[in-house]
Amino acid sequence: MTYQETLDYMFNSLPMYHRIGKAAYKADITNTVELMTHLGNPERGFRSIHIAGTNGKGSVSHFLASILHRSGLKVGLYTSPHLIDFRERIRIDGVMIPPERVVDFIERNCSFFEAHDLSFFEMTVGMAFEYFAAEKVDIAVVEVGMGGRLDSTNVITPLLSIITNISFDHTQFLGDTLAKIAVEKAGIIKPQVPVIIGQTQPETESVFRVKAAEEGAPIIFADHHYKVYEELNSPLQPSSSFGVLNFSVEKNGTPFFSHLCSPMAGNYQLKNLVTLMQALEILQMQGFAIGETAIRQGIERVIADTGLHGRWEQIGSKPAVVCETAHNEDGIYEMLAKLRELKYSRLHIVYGCVNDKDYRYILRLLPPEADYHFTQPSVPRGLEVSILADAAREEGIVGTAHATVAEAIADARAKSLPDDLILVTGSIFLVADVFAGIAAGSIANTK
Repeated sequence: MTYQETLDYMFNSLPMYHRIGKAAYKADITNTVELMTHLGNPERGFRSIHIAGTNGKGSVSHFLASILHRSGLKVGLYTSPHLIDFRERIRIDGVMIPPERVVDFIERNCSFFEAHDLSFFEMTVGMAFEYFAAEKVDIAVVEVGMGGRLDSTNVITPLLSIITNISFDHTQFLGDTLAKIAVEKAGIIKPQVPVIIGQTQPETESVFRVKAAEEGAPIIFADHHYKVYEELNSPLQPSSSFGVLNFSVEKNGTPFFSHLCSPMAGNYQLKNLVTLMQALEILQMQGFAIGETAIRQGIERVIADTGLHGRWEQIGSKPAVVCETAHNEDGIYEMLAKLRELKYSRLHIVYGCVNDKDYRYILRLLPPEADYHFTQPSVPRGLEVSILADAAREEGIVGTAHATVAEAIADARAKSLPDDLILVTGSIFLVADVFAGIAAGSIANTK
C-alpha cells in the first residue's frame, strides 16, 4: 500500500471516534491488551509519563516533551487528535513518525485489526508504542485519549502519572458529575507510581486521595506548592501581540522563576504551567537532569519543538486572528477571562462545533455583543452550520452562516477594522481546518 492508501484504510475501515463519535468508543481495554501481546508487549520497552485530564493534558504533554528534549533526551510523544497529518500523533524529538513506518505497521497487522475488530485509536496506540520501543526512546510522554481507566493508553506503567483537572466533557461516557469523571481519570493511578493532580477541586480531591491510597501511590497537588502569575510589565518582548504569555513562578510562597515566556497565551496555561512545574520537580527527584536553561527554552520553543498548534495561537494581525481549541465549559470560561484582559475595538467570533457537545449551553456562555460567523468542522461529527445558526438565533445570537471556516474567516476579515479581534473557536477540529487551510493557501497567515 502507498501511504495514502494506508490512511484511507485506517480512516475508513477502523472505527474512528473523532470522525463518527460514540460508535467508535469502547469502554474496555481488552483489545489493547491483546494487541500488546500480539506486538510483543512494546509498552514494557520504554519509560513513560502518563497524562490525563479534561483540559490541559495536551499542553502539559507538549511542554514536557519539549523540555525533556532540550535536556538531551530522546523523547517520544503520543497525543490525539491530529490537526492535519495523522503522523502528528506519534513523534520522537518533535519529528513525526515516517510514512513508511505507518505503512509497514498497517500491512503487518491489518489482519489482526480486522479479526479483533480494533478501533482506530487502539491501532494508533499499538503503532506508537511499537515505534517508541523499537527506536529506544529515553522516555515517552503519553497523553490519554479519553477518560483514563478504560483508555487504550492505560496499558503502560509510567514513572509518573499526571491528572491536570476535571471538568464536564464526554459526560455520556465518563459520567454526569465531576466525581464520576474523576473516578475514570483516576484509573491511570498505578501502584507506587507518584501522581500529580494539577488542580485541587472539592468535588474530586477525595476521589484522587482514596484511589492513590489504595494503590500506595504518592499524591501531590501541584497548586498546593506552585503559583504562576502573568507578568504584565515583563522586561521581555512586551505582550503587544495576543499570542505571547510572559510569566513568573512561585514555589511554596517564594519566587522561583521569573521572566519566562510561552507562545501559548491562554489564561488556562497559567494552570497548566503549575502542573508542569510540579512534574519537573518530581522528574528531577527521580534522577532526570533538567536544568533551568532547558526549562526556559522548552517552554519558549514548545511549538517549534513539538508541533503543537491552536492553543490561543495568533495567525493574523490587523485585524488580529486567534485560534483557540476551547470546546467545553471550563475551556470557554478561561477563554472569556482572557478576552476580558485584552484591548481591541470589536470582537468577531468564528464558531463551529461537533454534534455531540451541548452546543446550546455553550452558546449561552459566549458574549452576545460579538459579531458571529458560524461554520462547521469538516468531520462527520461536525454540527451542520444551519442547525448551529438556528440554535444560536433561538438563544438570541444572530450571525452569518458559512460552509467552511475559510469562508467564515474571510467574511470576518472583510467586516473588521485593524484594531478588531477575530477569534476562531468551538472545536479542535475547526482549528484543524484552519491550519489545513493555511497549508493549502486558502487561509492567509498574516501574523
